[in-house]
Amino acid sequence: MTVSQRLREAARPIWERCLTHPFVTGIGDGTLPAEKFRYFMLQDYLYLFDYARVFALGVVKARDPALMRTFARNVESVLDGEMDLHRAYMERLGVSEERVLAARPALDNLSYTHYMLSVADRGGPREITAAILACSWSYAEIGRTLAKRPGAAEHPFYGEWVRGYASEDYAAANRALVELMDRLSAGASEAELRYLEEIFVNCSRYELAFWDMAWEMRP
Repeated sequence: MTVSQRLREAARPIWERCLTHPFVTGIGDGTLPAEKFRYFMLQDYLYLFDYARVFALGVVKARDPALMRTFARNVESVLDGEMDLHRAYMERLGVSEERVLAARPALDNLSYTHYMLSVADRGGPREITAAILACSWSYAEIGRTLAKRPGAAEHPFYGEWVRGYASEDYAAANRALVELMDRLSAGASEAELRYLEEIFVNCSRYELAFWDMAWEMRP
């Protein structure tokens, strides 16, 4: 079993709850109320700024130039790639970027991003990758699962979101992070692996809490 497989297996019960969460299934069958999706997209947009900062700390902590470039490319991919999907939806929902940036992150959102940033500040590239991977990998699985549902990818409103996270480009970017996790953790001690597992499971728990937050539209 690879390290990434170990991490994924440890988080399996949490990810199963994410896949069956009413917010996620509501995207898949098109029944999610638009106001809940608007709230989610706004909070997720704010989240992605800190997610990019975690990648940026990977640039700071990396000693190898190739690894620095890997983290730097991911910063760009988040800011000028994944966030494009959010900006497109904000335009459709009539929400300006100025309004988004004036919004305050919900407490669950702050807790999640502060945890990732704390892990990144205290750790190195290996720990940073473990913190990042839970979000990337879970969204890849959610996108792939929803895309299998009849009509989900073609839905006039939610289809764009499903297609974005089910795309081969997104899957390839996630596979690269999985491979990076395995490469960086080669030779790690059992104690170090347990810590990586703790980070990954904690971030998976935060992912589930983020869906709860969006469903309940918590402040």
